[in-house]
Amino acid sequence: MHSVAHLIHAYGLLVVAGFIGLESMCIPLPGETALIVGSVIAGRTHELNIIAVILTAVVASLIGRIIGYLVGIHFGYWLLLRYGSYVRITESRIKLGQYLFLKHGGIIIIIAQFIPVMRAIAGILAGANRMPWRRFVAASAIGAGMWATLFGIGGYSFGKEFARLAKSWWLFSGPSGWVLFGIAAVVVIAAGAVFVSRHEAQLAAKAERALPGPLRSP
Repeated sequence: MHSVAHLIHAYGLLVVAGFIGLESMCIPLPGETALIVGSVIAGRTHELNIIAVILTAVVASLIGRIIGYLVGIHFGYWLLLRYGSYVRITESRIKLGQYLFLKHGGIIIIIAQFIPVMRAIAGILAGANRMPWRRFVAASAIGAGMWATLFGIGGYSFGKEFARLAKSWWLFSGPSGWVLFGIAAVVVIAAGAVFVSRHEAQLAAKAERALPGPLRSP
């Protein structure tokens, strides 16, 4: 968290765009963390403009997702099966993505934006399953817009409130303020990780029942 904040302080929106775009291309970087931290900085110090942060997140996510889609069309599941384990994408998680695509269709692109693992591989899965191009781009744009706005405004509001408290309470000033912010952020992220992991396990079990046996390319 601190290293992400340091990079954003030093390089601004380039870090936000890079982390989010690369994460959407199935590279394990904390894109969502970069969005939240950038938004908090926008609210706390006004080094960044929150509208710029949100728009950057939307564009970077969409570009990364499109690249993933093109990769999926040409290489698809072969790439995930061969190299997915290196980025913590197991066969169970690949099957989970396939199950959600078959079960819910195009809507999964929007839902995937809010699930860390699925956010990384949704573009590749969409390409591998030959999802229509226009529908894919439209769903990706909607999902990215909702995700960036929700987390962006949430982070900005937190940062703004944090800055207000810092003016009144000595406890929040200087290094101690960053320590408290870091603790609060870790608690929020940890709670979210527990929530996601529990639901991922439930969905993975459903996927295994619906798609038993080894993975098969479409």
